[in-house]
Amino acid sequence: MRKRTWMALGLLLASATVLHARVTRVEVTERIVTEATATTPTVERIRAKVYFSLRPEDKANRGIVDLDKAPRDAKGEVEFQADLLVVRPIQGGNGSMLLEIPNRGGTGLLGLIDGGAGVPENSGQMGDAWLLRQGFTYASLGWQWDVQRGPGKLALEAPVAMGTPPHAHITGLLRDDYTPWRVEEEIPLGHVILDRIGGTEYAAAAPEDARNVLTVRDSYHGMRRVIPRAEWSFAHTTNGKLVASDRYVHLNGGFQPGRIYELVYVVQDPVVAGLGFAAVRDFASWSKHDAKSLTSAHRVYAAGISQCGRFLRDFVYEGFNADEEGKIALDGVLAHVAGAGRGSFNVRFAQPSRDAEPSSSIDWPTDIFPYTDRPESDPLTPDAAARGLLDKARQEGVVPKIFFSNTSHEYWSRAESLTHTTADGQKDFAPGKNVRIYFYAGLQHFSGPFPPRKGVGPLASQQWMSPLPIHWFWRAMVANMDAWVRGEKQPPPSRYPTLASGTLIRRAELRFPTIPDLNPPATMAEGWKLDFGPHAAQGVLERQPPRIMGEYPARVPQVDADGNDLGGVRLPEMDVPLATYTGWNLRAAAIGAPMDRLPFLGSFVPLARTTAEAEARHDSRRPILSRYASREAYVAAYTRALDGLIGAGYVLAVDRSAMQKQAGVEWEWAMQQPGD
Repeated sequence: MRKRTWMALGLLLASATVLHARVTRVEVTERIVTEATATTPTVERIRAKVYFSLRPEDKANRGIVDLDKAPRDAKGEVEFQADLLVVRPIQGGNGSMLLEIPNRGGTGLLGLIDGGAGVPENSGQMGDAWLLRQGFTYASLGWQWDVQRGPGKLALEAPVAMGTPPHAHITGLLRDDYTPWRVEEEIPLGHVILDRIGGTEYAAAAPEDARNVLTVRDSYHGMRRVIPRAEWSFAHTTNGKLVASDRYVHLNGGFQPGRIYELVYVVQDPVVAGLGFAAVRDFASWSKHDAKSLTSAHRVYAAGISQCGRFLRDFVYEGFNADEEGKIALDGVLAHVAGAGRGSFNVRFAQPSRDAEPSSSIDWPTDIFPYTDRPESDPLTPDAAARGLLDKARQEGVVPKIFFSNTSHEYWSRAESLTHTTADGQKDFAPGKNVRIYFYAGLQHFSGPFPPRKGVGPLASQQWMSPLPIHWFWRAMVANMDAWVRGEKQPPPSRYPTLASGTLIRRAELRFPTIPDLNPPATMAEGWKLDFGPHAAQGVLERQPPRIMGEYPARVPQVDADGNDLGGVRLPEMDVPLATYTGWNLRAAAIGAPMDRLPFLGSFVPLARTTAEAEARHDSRRPILSRYASREAYVAAYTRALDGLIGAGYVLAVDRSAMQKQAGVEWEWAMQQPGD
């Protein structure tokens, strides 16, 4: 009864109130209160739809591609809407909001920080409720038009751009690529990520058009071979029969594992995807400046992981941190594991789910210049003016505080080094005063499980995944960002490998130890200069695939005698090691291309326990029992390294005992591994 009462009240308030900051109304669809326990506060969870309206002619909106072609209401404005999730303490709010940019419609940051569920249904799913006990409001807003809809998914509903005469279809070419991990007779259009559709597809608009071309190749930039049109079709097997479909591609004989297939095809009716930037901007400003806001806050910090970290890099680059009144929207930005990338967020026929993996989403507008926050010259376009990510924010006086945080994986697979070197890879390039760059050494793109295990399915790996947790760093980053924006104290200094110190190197200079069955990859990700055609600057990517115009060389961290990365923020597991942790892992032979890197994964290879074991394995690393005399000696050394992290501010003191406990668990596991 209480739930229904809250919902009715919320809907009534939304329909009766006209809101400001370009948010026109809010419809609350769910409002639930979870009572306090001995360890968790009283928490309110809200689900809602936020409705927006904006003027295409406004200076703040002119950068949205195809906005001028969107349908308008009677006032000449463009309307759109987004899903909203809010979790907040009923009492004791601190005035700060952590706004998660949801990854392909899914939320998870609250659970990652507090150790509970991504969307807690009750007090038992809140973990230790650290974020909520500190008084933060947690919110997540849909921004992505192509989210695969489903329970709990947060999406943007945006209009379709139309041509002239009125209601004419806009057409163009789009590209789809895929590397199977098993034989498949047909694949769906759209971005397939981890065996799931990451983004709703654009259907084939003209299946018989001669511009529809399917190719296959064996390596990232290998020679494409055109597959004859008679060998493939837009079709899908239904009830055992192959039937025509504008959303699937069928290949006679099947798509083979480990090979890169690429389809260029005709599409129509582009969604105005750049409205996702406007949604985040206007929601943040509404929360801060409208007294009747559902999510009132004094400060808003946007946090994004992977795709969503790239979204935030592009958000500030394209000038969306100033609202229509010129006020700052996001006070802080936490862009995690974005590497040097941005993405397909504000172009015609945008596919926001596309990233840049070793074997898919290749040559999308992702790892493209500029990479650094301060302006730098483009060595491949010497006559062009210097550019940086924060140029527009600086011009408009709305530069947020920023944390760019990355793991070892991004140095190998996301060209991360280009965020702190010149674009030719020859010199270090320090960030500006409002930016910190944190390299979390030894971690993979997302934390693997402990005890460790190998990846399976499309991520079938040769080695165990890196189990190092990002959890501790996230808690410290949120606390440090809040204190920084409040003006209470500076955050810890940037920490990343540099050319000057010798901790950032060319791949060929890597001094990797001798470890059985573990060899560094033959390739790594670089930045690329791509030519998408004469109207690419206006967001119209007509040349598919693009012409490759040049390379921006990336670098990787040098390693110590154990093969662990140097130059970053290292968990005690790296300074007091029981294993080697890398930012790369190779594909298992069963899924094809076994010399290639897997997306997302790092490797974990335990040290030998004794000298005899190390010699029998031909392992050059010093064994465990020659480093630490006992469990107690190991935990003591671990604690000393941990206290250094806490003292420097990279980890919170409140997490000390939990991390010490984990050290003991890791020791026991390492000593139970089978030897000779």
